Amino acid sequence: MSVRRDIWSIYREALPVLLIALGGGLFAGLVLEGIVESVEQFPGLLVMVPVFLATRGNVYGALGGRISSGLHQGLIEPNFSWDDRLVNAVVASFVNGIGISIVIGVITWLALVILPGWWPAPVYVLVGIMLIAGVLTSVVLIFGLLALIFAGYKRGYDPDNLVGPIVTTLGDIFGMLFMLLSIGLVEVLV
Repeated sequence: MSVRRDIWSIYREALPVLLIALGGGLFAGLVLEGIVESVEQFPGLLVMVPVFLATRGNVYGALGGRISSGLHQGLIEPNFSWDDRLVNAVVASFVNGIGISIVIGVITWLALVILPGWWPAPVYVLVGIMLIAGVLTSVVLIFGLLALIFAGYKRGYDPDNLVGPIVTTLGDIFGMLFMLLSIGLVEVLV
């Protein structure tokens, strides 16, 4: 009987968040449609999209896991206060998110230069797009993830059931929006 109760609890907590994630994924797809128009101007742009979104999930999923573990163990309080564990986890995630964004731009450019028949946009353009989008998504993902995990935890939800869908949804929606914004900024600057 307790197994059935546990399964129902997980399902009850995760289903609403997963439905919101579904809507967020559809919205991100619509934003991707807007990015497709810029592909001719910045060749190599679409190569970066799946890698960018995947790394948002990896970096901030790890942050969510750390926060969730800290909450379960009582090492982190579910509020925005100065806590060395929380600050260290946030700073590490921010640095990783920005660093990997730059790496994505450089490696995409290198891969497309090496492959025959590809003429990518200049490396500074691809890195600039990734850097702007990376900084903006990092800020939103950090504060959005913390706010939603803390709020859910205070309401009795298991943060482990919330981290994945929250990171995926926020990463997809804001990753695509900020990528579109960064493309627009780079178009103006270049």
